[in-house]
Amino acid sequence: MEDKRKEEAALIAAEAPAVAAEAIQQEISEAAAKSHRAGFVNIVGNPNVGKSTLMNDLVGERISIITSKAQTTRHRIMGIVNTPDYQIVYSDTPGVLKPKYKLQESMRDFSEGALTDADILLYVTDVVEDPEKNSDFLERVAKETIPVLLVINKVDLLKGNNDLEKLVENWKKRLPNAEIFPTSATENFNVDNLKARIVELLPFSPPFFGKDALTDKPARFFVTEIIREKLLLNYDKEVPYSTEVLVEKFEEKETAIHIMAVIYVERDSQKGIIIGKGGEKIKKIGIQARQDIEKFFGKKVYLEIFVKVEKDWRNQENKLREFGYIE
Repeated sequence: MEDKRKEEAALIAAEAPAVAAEAIQQEISEAAAKSHRAGFVNIVGNPNVGKSTLMNDLVGERISIITSKAQTTRHRIMGIVNTPDYQIVYSDTPGVLKPKYKLQESMRDFSEGALTDADILLYVTDVVEDPEKNSDFLERVAKETIPVLLVINKVDLLKGNNDLEKLVENWKKRLPNAEIFPTSATENFNVDNLKARIVELLPFSPPFFGKDALTDKPARFFVTEIIREKLLLNYDKEVPYSTEVLVEKFEEKETAIHIMAVIYVERDSQKGIIIGKGGEKIKKIGIQARQDIEKFFGKKVYLEIFVKVEKDWRNQENKLREFGYIE
């Protein structure tokens, strides 16, 4: 019996340092959590006000594609900023619009979902848009109890300070609880002050993602976005809005990536427009996309692009699910 007690005592003594070390580590983790800040900062607003440009400015990386056309952003895209003291999880969202087909319904859902899970809300407008546009969405923003930062973008387009003062006064009436930040995302004007205020408003929390994370999206997603950006830049009218891109092959090796992508269109006539005479247009898209993909990944890229017709895909739930618009 005495030998058994000695064995138990020896076992407890042996485990004691490990238990003590675990307790100390727990205390360190708890102390770090009390001093570390982390939160979700969601960017919302109407189409074409500069949300994606602002997102890229805030993240410091080109996460969202940018064109001068409305409805460039279709998905909700996260960009993550890490320092030893904080983690900011930004979300770029599609511009708020009244849906005409199921794809736009999904886009609207992404925007509305951003109102429900934010720690800080950035409502972006600019100096030319009509404040009455999508006023029902703006009314929901006005009722938010979380901090709302109203970003008046593109102030570099204004000619005098009086114009800015009038804008600020008008927006104070619409969003009385919001802090207002006149900015120019393209000129990086007042963006640093906006960043500093965001950090001040972050709640104390451990990080939500690994400290080396930049986004929640996989590599394939950024390939599709880069190709879609080239479609928006090179085609007019309805054609680029009727396209979607799906990466069917992404084979990465140490020095190179082999990618096979499909551009989907809704009509046979659109397929002909995308390809162009003698394949000239699709070849141009491929060169432009490959150059940007190589910059993004820092590797040689072999890119193959095909065009397929999927009639009325923007209203097909199964295709929208395949393209990542519906979970």
